[in-house]
Amino acid sequence: MFAEERQSLLPLPKTPYELATWKKATVAFNYHIEVDEHYYSVPFEYIKREVEVRLTRFTVEVFFDGSRICSHVRLYGSRVKYGTDEAHMPPNHQQYLLWDGDRFRSWAASIGKNVATVVSSILSTFKVEQQGYRACMALLKLADQYTPERLDAACAKALFYTPRPGFKSIQTILKSGQDISKPDDEPTAPPLPDHGFTRGADYYGKGRS
Repeated sequence: MFAEERQSLLPLPKTPYELATWKKATVAFNYHIEVDEHYYSVPFEYIKREVEVRLTRFTVEVFFDGSRICSHVRLYGSRVKYGTDEAHMPPNHQQYLLWDGDRFRSWAASIGKNVATVVSSILSTFKVEQQGYRACMALLKLADQYTPERLDAACAKALFYTPRPGFKSIQTILKSGQDISKPDDEPTAPPLPDHGFTRGADYYGKGRS
């Protein structure tokens, strides 16, 4: 009897059963969803869409209309972490896959310290660093158009007004020539007398009868 029943039994699963919880999330503009203060990428086509997330101890699975569209190893820790799959990036982000933040920072530093400050600021603005690469590339290419010296001067001027200047503001400074010091714009000191504190004869004549 037991042998007959055994023939109809299904094999045991390769992995043990895990309890799962479900939640809903909306895919942000950076094509990531937030789960317990960590972020997981979703194919960029689903930006602004609401998805269902299945959570187990070790995995994060994302579903849309009942179909699983991606999965990640679940992240843990007190520090915010990102699980990003390169295949989920939009094409304009994928073209920078061979780049990283250090490469942009090194390029910027070779142009000038103010350019390096601006690039570091741009990269720190985005939750996903790759989203800042396009702006960094556009900024650094301005050195070819306007010279490295002018770009660094424009970044210095922009940093005077805000600690986080953007590409557009720096481009505007360069287009308008605000980065170029003009002699007529520089304040001039009042002229000094020819003989310092020498007093004229009229001064010494005061008070005399």
